[in-house]
Amino acid sequence: MSSRPQQPRVHLRADRRGRPWVFRYRTDELQPDGSRKPIRKYYEIGPSLGEGALTKDEAEATRDRFLSELNVSLSSDPLRNDASLVVKTAAAKLPLPTIGLPSDLEWATASFGEAARLYKEGYLSREAYVATPTREKETFYIRRYLLPRWGTFLLTDIHPKAFEDWLHTTFDSWWTMHGVRAIMNRIYAHAEGHGLWPEGRRNPASKARLGRKRHKRERRILSFEETARVLSRLEQPFRLVLQTCIATGARISEVLGLKWKHVDLRNGTIRIDQRVWRQEVGRVKTESSRRLVAVGDLAAQFASKALMDGAEPEAFVFQQRRGRGKPMWDSGVRDALHTAARQEKCDFPGLGPHSFRRANITWRQEVGGSAIEASKIAGHSGLNMTSDYTFVSAERQNELTLRIQRKLADAANMNASQRTV
Repeated sequence: MSSRPQQPRVHLRADRRGRPWVFRYRTDELQPDGSRKPIRKYYEIGPSLGEGALTKDEAEATRDRFLSELNVSLSSDPLRNDASLVVKTAAAKLPLPTIGLPSDLEWATASFGEAARLYKEGYLSREAYVATPTREKETFYIRRYLLPRWGTFLLTDIHPKAFEDWLHTTFDSWWTMHGVRAIMNRIYAHAEGHGLWPEGRRNPASKARLGRKRHKRERRILSFEETARVLSRLEQPFRLVLQTCIATGARISEVLGLKWKHVDLRNGTIRIDQRVWRQEVGRVKTESSRRLVAVGDLAAQFASKALMDGAEPEAFVFQQRRGRGKPMWDSGVRDALHTAARQEKCDFPGLGPHSFRRANITWRQEVGGSAIEASKIAGHSGLNMTSDYTFVSAERQNELTLRIQRKLADAANMNASQRTV
């Protein structure tokens, strides 16, 4: 291992509680045959949030104190017999390093298949961080597409152009290509964390270009008038399910995951705290999705339903008719919606409960809400996603255009009257 002094970058680990400051450092590990193997270790300094939070300057100062003795030792001792002792001494007054990583030398011979295995056994297996739908979706794409094509390749032998061409010839949907590229990116990032890919080096997936964002189906939402007609065709509880999606912008999985303990009839709110996916109750999609939302005048309907159902705190609000105690299937809601929309001659491919989430985000801004308010209520982690969900209908464009034209006409009339005077 080189004896040059170390100065690794301090960065945040967003996937750990408290978003701790971390860095990685080089040292030697004694082997059974007496030789020394260069390795890279991961060091957690302390939290950046909450009790005992450190600023970045404080974290870097802690890093410097820890490495000062280690760097001196590795530079001055040709045998480096005391490298591990120096680490222990430096760590005596600091948080202990957590995990050791494989040698940097191993990245040149690591296969993509091995990196994917580590990713599945590591990141994807963390139930506290990865939701079941995400785990199953990524496992499917890794098994069905990535491993058959790239599994035997070395990480260094996958070229950006080859990966880009494969994406465009394998998938029709821009969004599928985007998702598969993101999985590939995460596998390489995980490999970097295990010392199987050089730190800071761009991976081939990050260089693949997808072209202009495009949608396979027409992107649209029902108008206010169409929505009212469709809702009038629906029977309960399908109508209340979709009215809740419209009023709150909640995902269908979140609405069907509601239990009566999440409903506050007095204040007219529901707490989004879990979701249902394929009859499995789990945590919400992201931490931003955990939120309190108002249901407006639907509170009276929820109150009537609670009285009729004899609501118990742990009972699902929307239960199966033939399977009491179990949440409704979202497929039943979709079927009822399409039937009603066909009867009103406004059905279209892509219509579903999620389109009412888009409608809520759009309409909330049309009636005066800000983009930030719409984003927070929808549970988005950022405004970029909210922007993608927002539709500007022709009616809305005309309304805004007419306002501009009227102001311009008023200004022209005022100028004309001043010239005549």
